[in-house]
Amino acid sequence: MTPAHQFVIEADGGSRGNPGPAGYGAVVIDPATGETLAEAAEYIGVATNNVAEYKGLIAGLRAAKALVPEAPDAPDGGGVRVHVRMDSKLVVEQMSGRWKIKHPDMKPLAAEAARILPASAVTYEWIPRERNKHADRLANEAMDAGRRGGQWEPSSSTAALDTPRTSVATDLPPVSGPPGDAAAGAARARAALNRPAPAATVTPQTGWGAPDLGAPATLVLLRHGETALTPEKRFSGSGGSDPELSATGREQAAQAAEAFAARGTVQEIVCSPLRRCRETAGAVAARLGLDVRIEDGLRETDFGAWEGLTFGEVKERYGADMDAWLASAKVAPTGGGESFAEVARRVAAARDRLVSRYAGRTVLAVTHVTPIKTLVRLALGAPPESLFRMELSAASVSTVAYYADGNASVRLLNDTSHLG
Repeated sequence: MTPAHQFVIEADGGSRGNPGPAGYGAVVIDPATGETLAEAAEYIGVATNNVAEYKGLIAGLRAAKALVPEAPDAPDGGGVRVHVRMDSKLVVEQMSGRWKIKHPDMKPLAAEAARILPASAVTYEWIPRERNKHADRLANEAMDAGRRGGQWEPSSSTAALDTPRTSVATDLPPVSGPPGDAAAGAARARAALNRPAPAATVTPQTGWGAPDLGAPATLVLLRHGETALTPEKRFSGSGGSDPELSATGREQAAQAAEAFAARGTVQEIVCSPLRRCRETAGAVAARLGLDVRIEDGLRETDFGAWEGLTFGEVKERYGADMDAWLASAKVAPTGGGESFAEVARRVAAARDRLVSRYAGRTVLAVTHVTPIKTLVRLALGAPPESLFRMELSAASVSTVAYYADGNASVRLLNDTSHLG
């Protein structure tokens, strides 16, 4: 008998208004390794949560079937076995046959899902929302794309980054590729059928470790919201006043909190000790029901005598000092401030503490321009002058993932799509 081709599908859908702008997400997972084999997501216009959830299920089943296109047409599914996990009690109970399908919008969708694979090839399991983060994030990415007037693109997705997987042993052969790489996972599924895959699919990607590195520690870097000094582009570090968020800054913090709540990926929150970060982190923590841990290493640079001044004012008053500062990371601002080299040392130490403490978890780090740019620079191995070549807006989000072998991957920089 042909060995079963086993897949796990996680699917979800959402509607911002119910009914309102809606989208779905689905991921097909190799149960042997936890690797992502395929992802699907789509903005579907105005719909209810339930319609979007059914659409996600349909997309997931179709994606699993596409991995072994010649097998599932057999009456028993041709050896394909799919286990569907969703946080929609309605979809799981209806598709399992335990609840009747009464709503006219649900009946054709359930029938469409049932036609993709034989009932004997599919099992269903309800899971809590916190265990369905990958599909939930895909659905939110699709809705975000729809809000921008476009559609979800696989190349822009970061949904797999924050989803640790546990594996179940199977006899599928190994295929090289980075953790969570959908191309490598699809290659494994094809290898199980002993049929060749396109050369581009199975080409190993250099510069990555083996896929047994485990889930990375992921730092989601949120710059604090605006203060009164932000729009005027004044130096605002840790050596001067400790300004509070402005009305705009508080609104930005609230919008960031809603975005993180929708994505459902943040597991811990740490922040700089400065007031503007504590206020921003507090807004997110209140929305997510998490505590905030202060990390002193994430504080902003001490700009010495330049605190509160604009770039032009510093240039006028301390021209020679500023020229030296711009030319070398080892030069500190006038009046006993910190050099970028000094900042880099304490930020790197803070990074190491966080990566060790939160291995395999996703941590929201609410901090400032210089610490965020420094973490990105260090992850890229870029020179100190790259700090002057990055833009970081107030309340923007950047992401860096840190793997067990010491490698880091910059996933996102200066994302402001959550801000109105």
